[in-house]
Amino acid sequence: MMESKIGAQHKAKKAYIYLRQSSMGQVRFNQESTERQYALRHKAEQLGWGKSAVKILDQDLGISGKQSVNREGFQMLVADVSMRKVGAIFALEASRLSRSCTDWHRLLELCALTETLIIDEDGCYNPADFNDQLLLGLKGTMSQAELHFIRDRLLGGKKNKAKKGELRMPLPVGFCYSDNNKIVFDVDEQVQKVLYLLFKVFKEQGSALCV
Repeated sequence: MMESKIGAQHKAKKAYIYLRQSSMGQVRFNQESTERQYALRHKAEQLGWGKSAVKILDQDLGISGKQSVNREGFQMLVADVSMRKVGAIFALEASRLSRSCTDWHRLLELCALTETLIIDEDGCYNPADFNDQLLLGLKGTMSQAELHFIRDRLLGGKKNKAKKGELRMPLPVGFCYSDNNKIVFDVDEQVQKVLYLLFKVFKEQGSALCV
């Protein structure tokens, strides 16, 4: 079914592999996801694109997909699709491309006009086909809604910790939390000496720049 939608006109152009993860923490600690995204290169080759015809866009690793601003990879993808350079876009799922319905539907419109396919783990979609366009539209809507749900869950978790007095916010350099959840000086004696010197000089001079 997937191969039947891929024609010679698609293979005559490049296959773009788009990679994205929402934060540098995910990039660092969820390396399996990154590896799976890079492995899409092999899927493109199996479907008929040569190695030289596969382009990796990994500039957006560690950047949220809620908007296209500062997403160099996504902006390059949109530009190249509009110039008819792309035969197919590969991604693990729709949320990798965008969590903004505005950006998502703009990309779909360009793909429909330029006969660019979108391929993810679930299948191959032709945005010019009504049924495929409908499915892709639903994927984009669900992706944006998922971002809202994730934000609500995170906020709910913080509120619950705050009610129990267990919420810990990032502290300035030189401070840390004790076992009983109190804010104390860093246990490192050298760090403590620097902090005491800083406060001492500030008290005497009225400026931290004199330290």
